[in-house]
Amino acid sequence: MREVLAQAAFQLFLERGFERTTVDDIVARAGVGRRSFFRYFPSKEDAVFPDHERCLAEMTEFLAAADDGDPVGAVSDAARIVLRMYAANPEFSVQRYRLTREVPGLRTYELSVVRRYEQTLAGHLRSRFGADGDGALRAEVIAASVVAAHNNGLRLWLRSGGEGDPEVAVDHALALVREVWGRPTAPATPTAPAAPEASVAPAAPLAVSGGGDGEVVVMVARKGTPMWRVVQQIESAVGEN
Repeated sequence: MREVLAQAAFQLFLERGFERTTVDDIVARAGVGRRSFFRYFPSKEDAVFPDHERCLAEMTEFLAAADDGDPVGAVSDAARIVLRMYAANPEFSVQRYRLTREVPGLRTYELSVVRRYEQTLAGHLRSRFGADGDGALRAEVIAASVVAAHNNGLRLWLRSGGEGDPEVAVDHALALVREVWGRPTAPATPTAPAAPEASVAPAAPLAVSGGGDGEVVVMVARKGTPMWRVVQQIESAVGEN
């Protein structure tokens, strides 16, 4: 019934336009009542994307069973589940892509769906990297990178009218993500406490008189000192002098 309703809805969207099609029109075409429609779809926008809930559930299940050894590889493979969903029905996928380009409301809805995929990937990565500090940041950035890479390849295929193998472009894009982010990250382990400021703060700047235009400030900083700390010390030295 879900497929029957989605098919009836999409046919009407193509024939009449999305805005001019009502839920009553859809159920009349499908030969069912309004209650049946809302049992499967909260809105007519949901009928344009009938397969995403199933795909999201499949992605979640896949990640739950994924090997902990390669989290970036796992989320990259999870993104391919979405790709296979699109590739399973090229004609419908291309028509839907064109429809979402024409209807701003559908484009907004699609972005919300994409965000749910991204949050699912990020949640898996946070469980591997940690939910605080750089672990959480790394998870969000990698998830966004995977989604961007996947969508770039997918849209190239959709804009071509569904010609050729969509996995070629997507695999290439995801390979770039894994090249950048797939390097193993050592887990956080207790280390000897560092000195509060001496371990990162540069040595005191030395002000050396220069020509008539002013002074030259020479700064000696420990390797790995954050740039903001270097700038802060320079500003402080300039202000004091």
